Amino acid sequence: MGRTAMVSDSDTSKWDCPPHTKAKHDMLGRYLDGWFPILSSWNGRVVFLDGFAGRGRYNDGAEGSPLVALRHLLDHRYFPQMRHREFVFYFVEANRDNAESLLKEVEAFKTERAPWPAKVRVHVVNEKFDVTANSILDTLREQKRNLAPTFAFVDPFGYSGLPMDLLAALLSYPRSELFVNFMVGHVQRFITRDGQENAMRSLFGMDVRDVLNGFSEEADRVEHLRAVYGRQLQERVGFDHVQSFAMLNSTGNIGYYLFHGTRHRAGVKLMKDAMWKIDPGGGFTFSDRLAGQDVLFTPEPDLRPLRAEILRHFSGRQGVPVSEIEWHAILYTPYRETHVRPVLRPLEQDGVIAVRRPAGKRQFADGVTINFP
Repeated sequence: MGRTAMVSDSDTSKWDCPPHTKAKHDMLGRYLDGWFPILSSWNGRVVFLDGFAGRGRYNDGAEGSPLVALRHLLDHRYFPQMRHREFVFYFVEANRDNAESLLKEVEAFKTERAPWPAKVRVHVVNEKFDVTANSILDTLREQKRNLAPTFAFVDPFGYSGLPMDLLAALLSYPRSELFVNFMVGHVQRFITRDGQENAMRSLFGMDVRDVLNGFSEEADRVEHLRAVYGRQLQERVGFDHVQSFAMLNSTGNIGYYLFHGTRHRAGVKLMKDAMWKIDPGGGFTFSDRLAGQDVLFTPEPDLRPLRAEILRHFSGRQGVPVSEIEWHAILYTPYRETHVRPVLRPLEQDGVIAVRRPAGKRQFADGVTINFP
């Protein structure tokens, strides 16, 4: 695994923005384009928490995640309709020099966008993420309040400083979401090393022997660690839907996994849309697995794994609405709903499925149902 694959916003050794980080930030921005208006439409206060915020800007001029988040709010075409809501941004950065640089970038951005909207509040916090998160929890407990709808973007370098127990406490509120970088390359390298037991216990919320339970030397340790971490986000944090996406480098090795956790299927759809619309470039690509087959997020993906999954899952079912098939693809496969109909058309043409169209309905419109063999 090359060093470039491991560069993160909190790594000060290289400050040109690598292509995969740019892709990650593009994906974050696209997701927030949908998340901001949805949450602000029925909440008076919305929180964006950046746990490892970095310096604010790279040497090549690329914006860090804090500026990406601010810009996608203020430049949103519906921002005039959202101005009466309160948006609170917490940018947490433990390194003092990085935090000072970030504060300068935020102040310059606010000056550039003057007059600054009164209800957009920005806090740069020079502290560790876990310390800040615990402080937020203490305040909420003292005030006997719930956390406002929160999107937590947690992008560490390595595997320390983001305890599973803390994520469970902070993000237990119903309208919270998590987008976290799981640095599986570092984890699989050090998980059995002496002296790392406490760090791994903190990361997974369980002892190392339990993390590795069921793993055999013949199996894929990276895949095993991904599955355990995702399961913990579901069972310990309480996310109904957890999606993971591998970032593959030019050699085909996994640099890290991006995990998205949400309790609402609309959030899954938003993240899936953002993933498929990003072109990582620079020799990197997103990937996910379906029944042991890698699915690459490319403009013209291989739809054969989706075809097999649809036929398997809906085998013998009669009168299945197209919308049910599309939601299955969104929630339980790497694919989007837009990939479903290109699979159904040849299945119908080949006589594999029977399509029932009410009078006046064409193609796979609402009301059309499918019988599966």
